[in-house]
Amino acid sequence: METKAPGKLYIAGEYAVVEPGEPSVIVAVDRVLTVNLTPSDDVGRVFSSEYGLRPVVWTRDDDDSIQLEHQPFDYVMAAIALTERLRGERGREPRYFDLHIESELDDSSGRKFGLGSSAAVVVATIAAIGDFYELGLTTTERFKLALLSTARVSPRSSGGDLAASTFGGWIRYTSPDRDALLRDLDRNETVSANLDSTGWDTFSVTQLPEPQTLELLVGWTGSPASTERLVNRVEKKTPIASTSHEDFLARSREIVDALVAAMQAHDASRTLELVRSARTLLQGLGERTGIQIETEKLRTLCEIAESHDAAAKPSGAGGGDCGIVFAGPDSDREAILREWEAAGVRPLGLGVYPAVGTQNAEPQAGGPND
Repeated sequence: METKAPGKLYIAGEYAVVEPGEPSVIVAVDRVLTVNLTPSDDVGRVFSSEYGLRPVVWTRDDDDSIQLEHQPFDYVMAAIALTERLRGERGREPRYFDLHIESELDDSSGRKFGLGSSAAVVVATIAAIGDFYELGLTTTERFKLALLSTARVSPRSSGGDLAASTFGGWIRYTSPDRDALLRDLDRNETVSANLDSTGWDTFSVTQLPEPQTLELLVGWTGSPASTERLVNRVEKKTPIASTSHEDFLARSREIVDALVAAMQAHDASRTLELVRSARTLLQGLGERTGIQIETEKLRTLCEIAESHDAAAKPSGAGGGDCGIVFAGPDSDREAILREWEAAGVRPLGLGVYPAVGTQNAEPQAGGPND
């Protein structure tokens, strides 16, 4: 049994999106993480280059809880544990299985491109186990399980990368209230009940049209960055209740909403203008907090693109990883790629992973529709 989940790139709304209900624009890219599931006897194993030569081995104790033989609790095991809880609630008999994980979201040496490999492995793992037990999970249920699993490991994760990996294509995303969701989980309510928690009221996913006259170019700086560490550092510098934080959220919301409208109207010039505005907003956040969001190599990446009539910005939390470029008909694409390589920026040659279905998940009491 094989499942795949794509990586992602943030287009706009970084840092703001961690607050429930704040919008972002994200795209799923056509490099994937693959999970192969095979039935096994007596124990389950997870094979991944992340774990080295030894697999993670898991068993069940007398009350059906998942137990690890070694290795710390991580995203994959969190996904297994939560989906197994749901399996029990839905009356499926427990079985053991092995997972073999392979990823296109890092280079040959194992360095991550910043395309959301942690999110992709959770999404693909839940899809594989759901299929294995024939749980009949909807797309939105798979996303919700992925976010609940991830929140156990990284409570401040917005879930935007999970949404891109689950729904594909170009999306506008707003996050749920993860604190409320975790409180519900800690009350030992059923997983099924948590899928309908009021904490989901601020969650939404809206599919966006692919730009018709703009090409997405992606450059990798060769320096992996930790999104969680950068977000935590920024939050310490800008407390949630501060005026500067409220101003940042308001400006981010304004830019994202305008970008969504421009994309829906296929307004290329307005889209380019707003991508530049999103970069300026991140630069201001970096200057105000003293945190290097736009590194020297990211600045070089952007300046090269801008010199050839394209719009560019860091993608995601910055500090390394990838930069994105929207190149129009007047942009010299070949010159951008050539000058990137000369400056030590690696073009990734990414395309867009297709959207899963056409329906949107909108915020409403009791959770969004599939």
